[in-house]
Amino acid sequence: MENKLVNSGNNSLMDNFEKTNDILKDMCSIIESSQKAAHQAVNTALVQRNWLIGYRIAEEELQGENRAEYGAEIIKRLAKELTAEYGKGFTKSNLYNFYSFFKIYPEIFQTASGKSARLLSWSHYAVLLQVKDSQARAWYEKEAFEQTWSVRTLQRNVSSQYYYRMLQTQKKELVEREMQDVTSQYQNDKLEFIKNPIITEFLGLSSNTDFTESDLEKSILSNLQKFLMELGKGYAFVARQQHIQTEKQDYYIDLVFYNYILKCFVLIDLKTEKITHQDVGQMDMYIRMYDELKRSEGDNPTIGIVLCSDTDEDIARYSVLNGNEQLFASKYKLYLPTEEELRAEIETQKAIFYLQQEKKNINEQNQ
Repeated sequence: MENKLVNSGNNSLMDNFEKTNDILKDMCSIIESSQKAAHQAVNTALVQRNWLIGYRIAEEELQGENRAEYGAEIIKRLAKELTAEYGKGFTKSNLYNFYSFFKIYPEIFQTASGKSARLLSWSHYAVLLQVKDSQARAWYEKEAFEQTWSVRTLQRNVSSQYYYRMLQTQKKELVEREMQDVTSQYQNDKLEFIKNPIITEFLGLSSNTDFTESDLEKSILSNLQKFLMELGKGYAFVARQQHIQTEKQDYYIDLVFYNYILKCFVLIDLKTEKITHQDVGQMDMYIRMYDELKRSEGDNPTIGIVLCSDTDEDIARYSVLNGNEQLFASKYKLYLPTEEELRAEIETQKAIFYLQQEKKNINEQNQ
């Protein structure tokens, strides 16, 4: 067999493979090339889908006398009906993003040569939609493509005003080098595409939480779920690793409950290190988003619990937004587990987990 395969039906994966004398190197090349090809195919379909949805919304909007108001009603109705039919991914904010994408890139699939345009990922375009300055947006788009920026690198550069700093500085090399140093960790994540919840939702798959939980955390969360359900204080399980999406980032809430006695949602987030002010601030953001998106008329304000799986004085921290402290003190605390109960439950599950691991290791050694 020749080193290079030919006559493969214009298949770039087959055409570009060249056999070497190093079989491991060849295996890595085959695997990474196939992953890249799959990534490109899925991404192209996702970008085209979102552009077409935006195009169709824009076309429908033209039929209304009061176009902006009519467009808002269309998006509101579509978000409800598409979510009921296809699940996640079709919120009002996402549909507005698709609409904006079409408006900003009306000819993205048309090039002077007639060939297919070279596309970034949809997640890249979602970041670019945040940039209102068309010149800055075009610059970020060009740099992201030519420098193969990851989504996190692009987001960091947009958020830090990298374009404007490059315009103003007399030492562009220094600013660029600093950016590369800061974002180097973002550029090495080969699983970024696989982990992207937008891709799993597009393919109709459930998000893989193995990337976001360790075995110990899984064990603690599973048993906390049972623990709260068995308290007999009105807890109904809602979701685990619930995906919350902002314009800039994806988040996962470890556990979500609804307490039908308190008539409120209860959010739980588990941390592997000492609880920080940033952790509490993040929980406050979750609470605001939940109150805005999920809370119904008659529901009390959402409450959050930040837990620490490491032994520490701050093993549990309750989070309530300003103005709800009195409600927390007078009513919530009656139905929430105490810090002592949470500490004891976490320590018990840690002890059980470590004993199970030790037993497993002994059995493996004896085999």
